[in-house]
Amino acid sequence: MLSSYPHSLTDSIWMNRALDLASLGRLSTRPNPAVGCVLIKEGQLIGEGWHQRAGEPHAEVLALRMAGDRARGATAYVTLEPCSHFGKTPPCCNALITAGIKRVVIAMIDPNPRVSGRGIAALQESGIEVTQGVAMKRAQQLNKGFVSRMQRGRPNVSLKLATSVDAKVALANGQSQWITNALARAQGHLLRAQQCAIITGIASVITDDPRLTVRLDDSAFYAQGWSSAGRVEPMKVVVDSRLRIPLNAKLCQQADALIIYTTRATLCAQADKVAQLAAKGIKVHGVDCDPQHRVNLVSVLAHLASHYQCNNVMLESGGVLAGAMLSIDCVDEIHWFSAPLVLGQDAQSCFVTQTLTQLSQAPRLKLVEQTMLGDNIYSRYQLEKE
Repeated sequence: MLSSYPHSLTDSIWMNRALDLASLGRLSTRPNPAVGCVLIKEGQLIGEGWHQRAGEPHAEVLALRMAGDRARGATAYVTLEPCSHFGKTPPCCNALITAGIKRVVIAMIDPNPRVSGRGIAALQESGIEVTQGVAMKRAQQLNKGFVSRMQRGRPNVSLKLATSVDAKVALANGQSQWITNALARAQGHLLRAQQCAIITGIASVITDDPRLTVRLDDSAFYAQGWSSAGRVEPMKVVVDSRLRIPLNAKLCQQADALIIYTTRATLCAQADKVAQLAAKGIKVHGVDCDPQHRVNLVSVLAHLASHYQCNNVMLESGGVLAGAMLSIDCVDEIHWFSAPLVLGQDAQSCFVTQTLTQLSQAPRLKLVEQTMLGDNIYSRYQLEKE
């Protein structure tokens, strides 16, 4: 029996508890989705768990371990359809069936088209009642990157901007530290921590020599309701069409976490530079060119998804790369930090794009969140897709 509606207030309450648990793993489960599970019997919580790291037991298994024999006849609330295939761990739907679970409530089905619905089918075939769609939007938002990788073949792409009120990211001479205040910068580090990778352009590397690391202590994560246990530092990705990256750049000192994308032609033409980078342990990939003979950004995103299993990536760059990513409709959301400064017309813009001839060509943004961070404004926008 499968039902998607109606569901009770009780279902919503327990599913949101499961989603709270799932959120604990948002910094450590990649490339897997964040998943939580609670087991309820006769109105009482008898077991709960959340997926903590890829390769370790899933949320359902941990909840069943906690419940023990009491699991028989219970209801399981799971934020993602229980898996039905053998990966690094056995199928969770089998564990629920063996434990004698009577009913399973699911927030969202597995977005992987190769396995979607199979877990539900296995549960139904065993006589378990299945309800789906409870708190679905919250579950999808939590794992939007995983959904993007499974359904679109690319990560969810965020763009982080730190600008003056006239949308400038630096003075004409390149000075940019610091436009925004300490609260805004801390929020930016929280955003970084949730990414599989941070993408920047070679111009930013040469000008700013950034580290792109997450520099927060554990208390900042706990304040968000996240666990920092097993937190995975995001990979660093540099888009470098002519392979100009200096070997002494700070990013090159993080060799095991650094990925460079250049063009196939540059990869062949600069074999010595590629060898020097490879000797440091830095990964260099050649991809197709775009019409301007630059790195094809669509190819970069596809490769990050397929080769590195990136779910979420964030762009932190100058206006050229930001504008290029926006112009090919590959930005999903913008995190915009605005400081009460006016830098003037000669300052560097946050977007460098081709000239538009009609207003209908302009990307449309939907404001979904806004808050004050001291005297700075944080705004989160979603790109409206046609």
